[in-house]
Amino acid sequence: MLRPLLGTLLLFPLATLSAQTLDVLTVEKIMRDPAWIGSQPSNPRWSFDGSTIYFNWNPENEDFASTYAYTPGTDTQPRKMEEAIANALPSSRGTYNGTRTQWLYAQQGDLFLHTITDGTTRQLTNTVGRESSPAFSQDEQSIIFEADNNLFKLRLADSFLEQLTDIRDGKERNRNGEENSFLARENERLIDYISETQESQETRRTRREASAPDRPLPIYLGSGSAFGLQLSPDERFITYLKGTFGEGERTEMPNYLAASGYVAMENARPKVGAPETPTTLWIYDRQEGEHYQVSLEGLPGQDELPAYYTEYDRQPQDFSRDISFAFGGINYSPDGEYAVTQVYSVDNKDRWIVKVNLEEGSVENLNRQHDDAWIAGPGVGWFSQGTLGWIPNSSKLWFVSEASGYAHLYTIDLKNDKVQALTKGDFEIYNPQIGPKQEYFYFAANDEHPGIRHVYRMKVKGGKLEQLTSLIGGHEFVLSPTEEKLALRHSTATQPWELYWQANGTNAKPMRVTESISEEFQSYAWRTPDYVTFTASDGAEVYARLYKPENPTPDGPAVIFVHGAGYLQNAHQWWSSYFREYMFHNLLVDQGYTVLDMDYRASSGYGRDWRTGIYRHMGGKDLSDQVDGAKWLASNHGIDASRIGIYGGSYGGFITLMALFTEPDVFACGAALRSVTDWAHYNHPYTSPILNTPALDSIAYVRSSPIYFAEGLEKPLLMCHGMLDDNVQFQDIVRLTQRLIELGKEDWELAVYPAEPHGFRRPDAWTDEYKRILSLFEEHLK
Repeated sequence: MLRPLLGTLLLFPLATLSAQTLDVLTVEKIMRDPAWIGSQPSNPRWSFDGSTIYFNWNPENEDFASTYAYTPGTDTQPRKMEEAIANALPSSRGTYNGTRTQWLYAQQGDLFLHTITDGTTRQLTNTVGRESSPAFSQDEQSIIFEADNNLFKLRLADSFLEQLTDIRDGKERNRNGEENSFLARENERLIDYISETQESQETRRTRREASAPDRPLPIYLGSGSAFGLQLSPDERFITYLKGTFGEGERTEMPNYLAASGYVAMENARPKVGAPETPTTLWIYDRQEGEHYQVSLEGLPGQDELPAYYTEYDRQPQDFSRDISFAFGGINYSPDGEYAVTQVYSVDNKDRWIVKVNLEEGSVENLNRQHDDAWIAGPGVGWFSQGTLGWIPNSSKLWFVSEASGYAHLYTIDLKNDKVQALTKGDFEIYNPQIGPKQEYFYFAANDEHPGIRHVYRMKVKGGKLEQLTSLIGGHEFVLSPTEEKLALRHSTATQPWELYWQANGTNAKPMRVTESISEEFQSYAWRTPDYVTFTASDGAEVYARLYKPENPTPDGPAVIFVHGAGYLQNAHQWWSSYFREYMFHNLLVDQGYTVLDMDYRASSGYGRDWRTGIYRHMGGKDLSDQVDGAKWLASNHGIDASRIGIYGGSYGGFITLMALFTEPDVFACGAALRSVTDWAHYNHPYTSPILNTPALDSIAYVRSSPIYFAEGLEKPLLMCHGMLDDNVQFQDIVRLTQRLIELGKEDWELAVYPAEPHGFRRPDAWTDEYKRILSLFEEHLK
């Protein structure tokens, strides 16, 4: 949220890129730098009075995007801002005071206070250091911020600065050296000079300390680092999180194209199973001068054995799981009465929302979500902490949980521990937030269809969902500070993201702000896929995109595309992050192929059971869904069952390998791109929730890793991998390649890309890769 636009703006007629026409799709054309498609607007935000939308855009195809402004009801097209004026705008990341008349923010390492009523901005700091995480004190007379890993308080009236913590690295130095050694003790006992000198020094030290200004208690971290420092509303307690990061042996990645001409070794991530120290929460009691760790004793389920232990007949004695505090720290109620945070089990099976007793350093469980597989879902966790906040003027905390099987909104009343579901149904909600007037929740949801995402509002106490958007496809929203308007990014399967605005109401008409797409891109009739479902062998309904020629040849060829990430949705009705693949699928259809792109088991958007369908067996139901999709194509769409190929990247490459190694009678050929070949070599945050760790669950890793099934390869296989891939590292494909050589396999090919990371960057690499894929299909499916 930003102030109204001041100063000169440059009017800019919307530019279109070269007015070529795209009569025939080729790999070379579609794999060009994406700028040929057009510049999609990003990062929309509002002025503080809700009159103007600011956003980033690059319709002129410059080296960098610029800031544009658009005032609904006044402007007929966006205006490009002068760079100096755009840079002077307050950051959109900050915090309001209680009356929403001031905006506090950090920008380029300094702190600023913007007064909304008169549009003035006061710079509070100007240092070579970095100040961050500013917040108003409870009385709003001061600001609290972090600098140099400590917490400070700046009084706004006179800029008086007070250091609130004295957190130091390492251990406290023993000022008396070896005072407890035998020699030291005997020296003091036998030699009066030594004992008198030490007494004199101690007396002087005591006097100095007595006359010194009141300073915060020195806190020595030992090992680890402190972060997330917070001051309680009554200013008695300071909390911080302590963690040890970068543990475990890190991998190295050779760069054969280093500018020096020598091979450069670059540090990369550890592998799954690396030691993981839980993040702890600490309290500094400023009143009592005490410093202590918060205890998690008494949390329900802390000593429960994971269900998979039974497969190993594992019954450890005095079992207790490691538990880690969420990075978000303490969430204080507006009146300061309650302090709440989230904690997660390190084995990923539990999330607890707990109330923290700051004086005692203890916690009380408010809500436990357990999953025998792993805790995740929109607003719940996995790579990020869960979303929660406070219902205005109440003792109720709102949060998101998968308790019903789908991600929904709940409240818990801290006065009586009563939990209430605010939303329910076979759909999921995304990005919930309470509006500035504190009357409504706003969020996106896929209530209408798993692949359509609308914006909704709902009274904060619950009730009917009011659909605010009407366009088919996907929506992202930013609510204006006055709550009168919505800024929207909207897209469809055939049209990339554009910026819209509309009034905040159920029958409001969306008004388009940007025209971003090039004439060349629009000159081709991009296909809207058929949105279909088919029944898997276990009875589950699988959602998919289907691309078909207008007049398909009987017993024609087909290709199945497997999206990456696993937990990702691609059979949706908005513009895909796999836009290159979308264009490639149009090319394939032009050449007579039918293409199936499904949201297999593990994909997002379909609830907990779908998400966890791969637990302890990647290459199980996620692969059988591909097999069932191939059978469905042959049975229902006239496809020759012997002419079906498969391809995908990352997780999709992994599935392709498993398909060719374990289902050779189903797939005629496959292209595996940047593929995981052995999950024991992938990273910890992604892999350990799904497969646990190799040391504890070797069964899961062996049955999930393609390298153990390589002897099953019978059909042509293309493998492509970037040598600078620090995600799925090049070592993965090297190990599999050696395994194929040792097995005497012949019908495979490996293409390496020396300059490419996990997501290719250079158009020539994309072009080379997809020309090889197309040649593979043309040779073996046609």
